[in-house]
Amino acid sequence: MLNAKTRWSVTETDQEKVDQLVQHLEISPLVAGLLVNRGKHNLDEATEFLHTEHAEFHDPYLMDGMKEAVERIQKAIEQNEKILIFGDYDADGVSSTSVMVYTLREMNADFDYYIPNRFTEGYGPNEAAFRWAKEQGYSLIITVDTGISAIHEASVAKKIGIDLIITDHHEPQPELPEAYATINPKKPGCPYPFKGLAGVGVAIKLSHALLGKPPVHLLDIACIGTIADLVPLVDENRMIAKRGIARLQRTEKPGLQALLKLCNIKDQVLNSEHIGFGIGPRVNAAGRLDSADPAVDLFTTDDPEQAEMIAAEIDAMNKERQNLVNQMTKEAVKIVEEEYPPEDHSALIIAKEGWNPGVIGIVASRIVEKYYRPTIILSIDREKGVAKGSARSIVGFDMFANLSECRDILPHFGGHPMAAGMTLDLQYLDDLRYRLNKLAEEKLTVDDFTPITPVDLECSVDDVSLEVIEELQALEPFGVENPKPKFLIEQCKLNEFRRIGSDSKHLKLSLKGETNTLDVIGFHFGDVFEEITPNASLSVVGELSINEWNGFRKPQLMLQDIAVKEKQLFDYRGIKNLKDRLDLLDREKVQLLAFQTDTVQQLELGDWQERIYHVSEDESLDHLQIDGQYLIILDLPKSKDQLKKLMFFGSNAERVYTVFHHEEDHYFNPIPTREAFKWFYAFLKKKGTFDYKKQAKELASYKGWTKESVYFMTEVFFELEFVTIDNGVITVSDQPMKRPLTDSKTYRRKQEQMSLENDLCYSSYRELKRWFFEEENDGVRFEEAY
Repeated sequence: MLNAKTRWSVTETDQEKVDQLVQHLEISPLVAGLLVNRGKHNLDEATEFLHTEHAEFHDPYLMDGMKEAVERIQKAIEQNEKILIFGDYDADGVSSTSVMVYTLREMNADFDYYIPNRFTEGYGPNEAAFRWAKEQGYSLIITVDTGISAIHEASVAKKIGIDLIITDHHEPQPELPEAYATINPKKPGCPYPFKGLAGVGVAIKLSHALLGKPPVHLLDIACIGTIADLVPLVDENRMIAKRGIARLQRTEKPGLQALLKLCNIKDQVLNSEHIGFGIGPRVNAAGRLDSADPAVDLFTTDDPEQAEMIAAEIDAMNKERQNLVNQMTKEAVKIVEEEYPPEDHSALIIAKEGWNPGVIGIVASRIVEKYYRPTIILSIDREKGVAKGSARSIVGFDMFANLSECRDILPHFGGHPMAAGMTLDLQYLDDLRYRLNKLAEEKLTVDDFTPITPVDLECSVDDVSLEVIEELQALEPFGVENPKPKFLIEQCKLNEFRRIGSDSKHLKLSLKGETNTLDVIGFHFGDVFEEITPNASLSVVGELSINEWNGFRKPQLMLQDIAVKEKQLFDYRGIKNLKDRLDLLDREKVQLLAFQTDTVQQLELGDWQERIYHVSEDESLDHLQIDGQYLIILDLPKSKDQLKKLMFFGSNAERVYTVFHHEEDHYFNPIPTREAFKWFYAFLKKKGTFDYKKQAKELASYKGWTKESVYFMTEVFFELEFVTIDNGVITVSDQPMKRPLTDSKTYRRKQEQMSLENDLCYSSYRELKRWFFEEENDGVRFEEAY
């Protein structure tokens, strides 16, 4: 067996609904199955999802507060009032701010933008910034991607005579800010039909209302914030993302062109992954390390030279951010290993002075990925006596709910089930660690600490083709609530199997179907090469893609997990590097058996002594605990009885490795014939005495035997009392009792060793596997084998 690294959660499919979509939409069963499993059960829903080009944006005036906001902004423009756009420092905030910059620029407004500094001002509107705005002559502030919790700041704005329009998408608190207008689809009582917009999506709706038409020319910006903010890519978000990616592909905005060039994707067919893993992190880097202003300048500049310069600056920030995250992750891992080992801690709360609070969320995600424990990473500020933290969770542990039980020591925290942010006094750090661990111990089971891989659909190798994969692209862009689909292919045979890469860390497979083969690439799966036999039936989970090389295109599956659900027999007979192979296995699961006393020394396995069991000749193996273990048989049993017991217990092992090391090769040094025994006995009778130690070689040469054959026959005659031996001199006994050769223990053992060698060392792989992993009804295998 080879256990999967994760738990596979396979979505059940309503085949009747799949068949209906296949028939009426003329799509492949795989695409139809994905649509059904993602809630697109009828023809209208499926058609709308596949063909967003025909869909229309919702009326922006359905959003509560839109009418009041538009009228106030138009009035400000007519009266030449100064307007301040107040944004946020992440990719969504930068995109939202940029959308409003373009919109107000088109309307010839007198405006500027302001993004607070993460480190000196923190998240969201603040009183000092509002009072500064008043001093600078601003009479209207429009927040984007922030403000729904700014109750105090709204009251300050009202008090100092600034009108405040809030546009946001975050969850509102029970009490709302007293603003001139608040636009948020999640606001209680808001009739807007789609609640899942990102901050930039709300900004697009305001732009739509102000310009009197959908701002399609701004969707290249809007798709960046929408995808980077991990909002559900359904409904209007899907329209924004899909149409926005298409516009980004041919954008004329110098800043976006510079970003595409910097990410080496300018001439590629873009998808959501290019934004989520290429553009998004670079835009976020500015606000994580310093000010986010350069990112807005990049999005909104008309100067190609300036765009190139800012893009290079942001890229340098991103590289600095990557180095910082890598270093902090190493430090966090060291603290975990040395102070809070995961086997003893159900939740990990790791804190250190000097850690950059702008990237602790990324580090928390890295630690969860490595240890799969609810994790909080905190940056300690000893001068202020506080720790600022970012939390990431696992399935089954609601981080927000559990932190809520610690509310008495967490005056400032917020978030949702999978992530949260907080600030707490240092004096409560150990208390938080104790409480969260206790809650995790109570609520999580052993299985909960194994990650889950959601699987969208099961298919066969023959279901996969270039045409099907191209058809799957109609489901893009992929993201939250429309993830890139993962497919399960069960119990398929190997066509090819090898390690690849300069360091052999990766794996390449070729799976056989009835009519097709499918290439599988497993990055960082090279370690499982030693854990799969060439005859194994594999189950794999991965994402389908097209491999294009030298003008050739072929389907491939990018491996995410792999399992062998049957018991495996590994044929290590004649292996030269046994010790190196053993070092690749899980030492705690290995059980080595040795039947000969000198085998361990011959194989140089002294380092494995604690995992080796030495079996005596007549010993019962009943007490051995083989269940779920890797049984490694180092040498040949001494008898068939031992072999029968071994096979019985071996059938309970998770895996069996057969080495069957033997120094003497009985099979190729067979028992002398009866004629040889007859001739040798007659020779001894005629000679009277014979010094076999001195003369065996000469006799063997004369007869064409081996010296070992002379020694063997001598030992058999001695055991049968046909001869006596004194100091190497053989004398034939007077009137010996007539007995068969098989009465000799040496003769029987030789027969048995020859049989064992024949059946174990020189048998086929298939026969060996049948003996060790029999079917329950195959109870006569030993009788058949011998």
